[in-house]
Amino acid sequence: MEKLKVLNRVTESGVVAVVRADTKEEAILIAEACVKGGISIIEITFTIRDAEAVIKELDAHFADQQEVVIGAGTVLDDTTARIAILAGAKFIVSPSFDEQTARVCNLYQVPYMPGCMTITEMKHALGHGVDIIKLFPGDTFGPEFVKAVKAPLPQVNIMPTGGVNLDNIEQWIKNGCVAVGIGGNLIAPAKTGEYEKITGNARQYVQKVKAAREGLR
Repeated sequence: MEKLKVLNRVTESGVVAVVRADTKEEAILIAEACVKGGISIIEITFTIRDAEAVIKELDAHFADQQEVVIGAGTVLDDTTARIAILAGAKFIVSPSFDEQTARVCNLYQVPYMPGCMTITEMKHALGHGVDIIKLFPGDTFGPEFVKAVKAPLPQVNIMPTGGVNLDNIEQWIKNGCVAVGIGGNLIAPAKTGEYEKITGNARQYVQKVKAAREGLR
């Protein structure tokens, strides 16, 4: 999949489901529940055992659904990035910026979304070809921080992760975020096996993003 197409799908969707799970089977069920609820961008974190196998299985499972994009998260180094990409990951997300990981992603023309907290970190990442900055942890700053950052860096594309919920998601979008990453607030029902609730949560997040964007027109 071409890099530009992936970036377009991430920004068009506006919501990235951050999947953490205790088992491969649980991760797959969570991902399927998210897609059923309308979230088509799925980040499989490498805190999951056999994460590359999860990515490979989901990539094959959703091969006929062009809108579904499977990526990898919690990628700490270039070796893990390459493993994820070869397994089928269409984007790479890290909790912090890593130059070697950026090089691998650029080599394979796969979007790299590293976590940054300061304007200096963001500027450094942009200089290494990063297209979307993961503002992490988002709850440390809040939506107003995005507006402040975009004053000196209007070209930066920001995706907050951590601290985004149904009560504040519209504010994140209205302040200039191209997408948001949702983890615990979305997938918590998996702990009790209530995957239908994840689907319901997903629908609410998708609707909130849509409403926020319509309000900007």
